[in-house]
Amino acid sequence: MKYSASQLARIIDAQLIGNPDRIIKHVFYDSRNIVSPADGAFIAFKGVRDGHTYMEDAYNKSVRIFIASHIPSMHHDATYLILDDTVSALQKWARHHATSFPNLLTIGITGSNGKTILKEWLDQCLWDEFSIIKSPKSFNSQIGLPLSLLQITSKHNLGIFEVGISKPGEMDKQEDVLHPSIGVLTNVLAAHSEYFKDREEQIVEKIKLFKHSSAIIYPSDPIISKIIQKTYPNKKLISFGKDNSDIQLLDISLTGNTTELNVSIWREKRKYTIPFTDNASIQNVLCLVAVLSELGCKYDSIQEKIFHLQPVSMRLEQVSGINNCTIINDTFNSDYQSLEIALQFLFQQNKPKKVLVLSDIFQSRLPEAALYKKIADLVNSFPLHHVLLVGEKMHQYQSLFNAMLKSFLSTAEVIKFLESRSIKDAALLIKGARKFELEKVAQLLQVQSHDTILEVNLNSLLNNVNYFKSQLKPKTKIIAMVKAFSYGLGNFEIAEVLQYYHIDYLAVAYADEGINLRDRGIYLPIMVMNPEISSYDRVIEYNLEPEIYSFRELDLFTQKLKEKNVSDYPIHIKIDTGMHRLGFQPDEAQKLGDLLKDNIYVKVKSVFSHFAVSDVLEQEEFTRLQATKLKYSFDLLVKILGYRPLLHIANSNGIFNYPEYQFDAVRLGIGMYGYIDNEKALKMLENVITLKTVISNIHNLKPGETVGYGRHYVVEKNSSIATLPIGYADGIRRIIGNGKGYVTIQGMKAPIIGNICMDMMMIDVTGIACKEGDPVIIIGENPSLKEYADWYQTIPYEVLTSISPRVKRIYYRD
Repeated sequence: MKYSASQLARIIDAQLIGNPDRIIKHVFYDSRNIVSPADGAFIAFKGVRDGHTYMEDAYNKSVRIFIASHIPSMHHDATYLILDDTVSALQKWARHHATSFPNLLTIGITGSNGKTILKEWLDQCLWDEFSIIKSPKSFNSQIGLPLSLLQITSKHNLGIFEVGISKPGEMDKQEDVLHPSIGVLTNVLAAHSEYFKDREEQIVEKIKLFKHSSAIIYPSDPIISKIIQKTYPNKKLISFGKDNSDIQLLDISLTGNTTELNVSIWREKRKYTIPFTDNASIQNVLCLVAVLSELGCKYDSIQEKIFHLQPVSMRLEQVSGINNCTIINDTFNSDYQSLEIALQFLFQQNKPKKVLVLSDIFQSRLPEAALYKKIADLVNSFPLHHVLLVGEKMHQYQSLFNAMLKSFLSTAEVIKFLESRSIKDAALLIKGARKFELEKVAQLLQVQSHDTILEVNLNSLLNNVNYFKSQLKPKTKIIAMVKAFSYGLGNFEIAEVLQYYHIDYLAVAYADEGINLRDRGIYLPIMVMNPEISSYDRVIEYNLEPEIYSFRELDLFTQKLKEKNVSDYPIHIKIDTGMHRLGFQPDEAQKLGDLLKDNIYVKVKSVFSHFAVSDVLEQEEFTRLQATKLKYSFDLLVKILGYRPLLHIANSNGIFNYPEYQFDAVRLGIGMYGYIDNEKALKMLENVITLKTVISNIHNLKPGETVGYGRHYVVEKNSSIATLPIGYADGIRRIIGNGKGYVTIQGMKAPIIGNICMDMMMIDVTGIACKEGDPVIIIGENPSLKEYADWYQTIPYEVLTSISPRVKRIYYRD
């Protein structure tokens, strides 16, 4: 991609201010990810966060070309392209760019899920036959699709692009940007969006992508088939599935870790063996076979390709490492695009040193020398402290890399080197092809090794934050609750990502939690909700902001500030409006204000209270009374103090049920982590956590045999009983044993039987195709956090915070 500013201004109909000859070769839309700013343009989008706010940050990072709807601060050495709608401008630019390559064959993939897996599998199957450009990760939105298309060059002859929508009317815009030669619909699940009234409306919207497609591939679902056949009667239609399909699954046979598929392809029977056993993969393979067949691949070629399919990991895993390191494991993909994304993620980590472990790259049709020059140029654009290269090709081209370098021919050599060195206070990205088994390096460097893990999806967490933010008034701030180890998820890791994405405030329960965050580089303001008097010295030393809830506490904290000769120290005043835990009474506001007015040692940053029943609409009168009491106290304090602190009372439920009480800030807790007691809002939240383990052992038992302590479970028929390495010491309560709860294996429910032990639990897997070592979902989408809370007869908060610290937390990005 190469455009002059004047060329681009004509394409997108923008007013040009500044040098018309500046060259644009790449686009930034997130100022935090600007590493190599030369020939880059920053485009400011309006959304949950207004990109115009970060134009100055981009300028300070040496970007000199901006595409925006207005100029917050003019710089005479910068060039500006000004127009009303920057999203539409990006789409118009991408459409122009894509149509400049008329010979490019394009595949457009849409559907409720499976888009990324199909795209990556097509890349695995076709990379040695085509020069492929594809959507990075899951770039399929109104912004992601155009950004993907702008990466097309004359070297590419096949484009594979994901196309997503969230509400009616969006697919027309997406289709206007991309006219896919082959259109693929993976599936359409039941409507899960507030914007669609039913599944049929979703189907109609999604298939608008195929207006200009020569062939359409779709699942043989009766409703989908009917709508597609009616809408596109004159196009080539190819269906896949179990019934009455062009690519029809006749039967399957499971053998260990593989599945043999008997498939009818336009009534010609074929057999395929795939390295997967789950239903979702089988369905995705049928879709893959349909696409490969349409591209002209022969049977033997298809069989060879799909037999060697690799699982697709759509995430970067982040775990705590030894010596205060952070380990980012991305040993799942081996291509240039994923390397660029992984490096950007590496530089989001708040560590003083950045280290890259990188293997040979295989998935490319570029000439070898050109490929490694391109890779080295990318790596050199990031200020890395150390680079460890692995493989013959990396060894051959090591002179292209600028950083402090070590080159190894094998992973075993890397491990031997790391065992003799001590890397401290660093973020390490481990990136490479599966052949090199670099996950062994990750295992060497991580702190805990345990089959039971708690996965935390940071993208989902941020999406939840953004959803709540979309419900707020533009100037309302968010105080993110990271107390109690961020509700059990991990306080630093959650705080770090929130800080990176510009959350306004953090709140913890005790000073020790805040101190831990400060020690690990968190610089955001941190409110301490329950400061102990014994912690005042450390509160001040670490610049933490205490909640003050009584005259005694105010006096003692003031005395401590006097001792240290500190003035105008930030504090937060708690008003007791009905919770009756902590706080000044509303009728004490006059006395409190008089004391604060004459107190030069403190500065009130906020006045707040705590809703007691914002989730119980039947007690609306009490909730409104609380807000009235707070507002009365606040107004009186403002009048006395002569300045206006922040005012806040709303929690996650309060944001939705009482939007008029959002005031200056809200405190976002459980909603951020994926749960809220509001049915409409809950549908819009994403699951953040998955507690999972593996099967340790399987026993085949006969009727009359018993399981577990107390022999409470008696086998009634020939049964397969599996043991899992997780128990009440990990946070699983005994109350859900003996058939009350269940886990899922390959999407199938397995009841929990017998008494739960300290370190183990048993489940009934009779009739479920599984083996020792297979993954098991304890809490996630199914069973959900809410289900567990119901089984425990408690609330989701308690379920989350009860998960033991010995369970390893893994943080990842989709």
